[in-house]
Amino acid sequence: MTQGKCRFCKASLQHTFVDLGMSPLSNSYLKLDQLNQAEKFYPLHTYVCEQCLLVQLEEFESPDHIFSDYAYFSSYSDSWLNHAKKYTDLMIDRFSLNKSSLVIEIASNDGYLLQFFKEQNIPVLGIEPAANVSQVAESKGIPTLVKFFGVQTAQELFDLGKSSDLLLGNNVLAHVPDINDFVAGMKIILKPEGVLTMEFPHLWQLINQNQFDTIYHEHFSYLSFTTVEKIFACHGLTLFDVEELSTHGGSLRIYGMHEHNQKFIVSDRVRLIKQKEHQAGLDKVDTYLQFSNQVMSTKRKLLSFLIELKNNGKTIVGYGAPAKGNTLLNYCGIRTDLLEYTCDRSPYKQGLFLPGTHIPIYSPNKITETKPDYVLILPWNLKDEICSQLSYIREWGGKFIVPIPEVEVLG
Repeated sequence: MTQGKCRFCKASLQHTFVDLGMSPLSNSYLKLDQLNQAEKFYPLHTYVCEQCLLVQLEEFESPDHIFSDYAYFSSYSDSWLNHAKKYTDLMIDRFSLNKSSLVIEIASNDGYLLQFFKEQNIPVLGIEPAANVSQVAESKGIPTLVKFFGVQTAQELFDLGKSSDLLLGNNVLAHVPDINDFVAGMKIILKPEGVLTMEFPHLWQLINQNQFDTIYHEHFSYLSFTTVEKIFACHGLTLFDVEELSTHGGSLRIYGMHEHNQKFIVSDRVRLIKQKEHQAGLDKVDTYLQFSNQVMSTKRKLLSFLIELKNNGKTIVGYGAPAKGNTLLNYCGIRTDLLEYTCDRSPYKQGLFLPGTHIPIYSPNKITETKPDYVLILPWNLKDEICSQLSYIREWGGKFIVPIPEVEVLG
């Protein structure tokens, strides 16, 4: 994005959505020997475009730097795997996919989703820029192209005779700095009667549920259906259906096709979601300008609550080391004086330290050893799964704290 210009429509950006101060890249976990070295911090300042209402961050770090060696492996969340399996069954049934179809996933991560299509003997291809993650997919027998997706990659695949019956991408649309190049690439690689689906966190939920911690440098755009529909239409793609999902604190799954494709009629759900966004004021720039006050109030409440617990001699630890947790902790200035450590199931994160705050990450076994009074759940979107996995903390009277949308204690 040119500084000060909208990444979609190129209008000048003048309105702040929320400014979360300076923050490190949310997945740049540190090793012990890096703790005394300087860290890079970047502005975490989101703007809203007055013309197309796309909420966005400026690009400070190239995707090459952020995603080439990535610490996020999708397969470490049971509920996410379950979600992927359900999606697979739904798509095979709805669009009659079979062994002569080709399913292409953009940002296919460690093969967490394509493995379910492969089990049903449906040909698959993953496109994944992080070499360390794509190796895991390859070891599961999922052919994976290690590249960023856009017009160039799409054209190369098209020239090799590879077009998709189903083209999908989960939580990738928000991660691309050049959204026009990305969507234009999708048009190239989609068969004339093919279907594309994309899932992304819904901006309406971010505002409504106060999910400011889902803002981080890897997320260049924050998307409403109304704005996404404009972006796809600009590239000759029609959105014919939409579903509201509970994943990532509330997401949308959009269904798209070539604008000349007569195979699918536009579902009533499209009209209803646009109506919902209109009623929430997402078509007016003033709605976006009120978000900052809500965020500052949440920060003050969370800090007051944690400080009071510490003053009463209570021990507090974290659970999870997600990107959203790093935004929350850095914005609120929460370090080891308030949160002694955090735990994560992923062995790729254990033994490292959180960026900016330098809070150490251990295996979940540490909770049994230290018996803390409170566990702050950083991936609050998985709170039910985590409360069930850690239900044993109730044996010593331990409680859970959920920070978003408001500070809440679960007994």
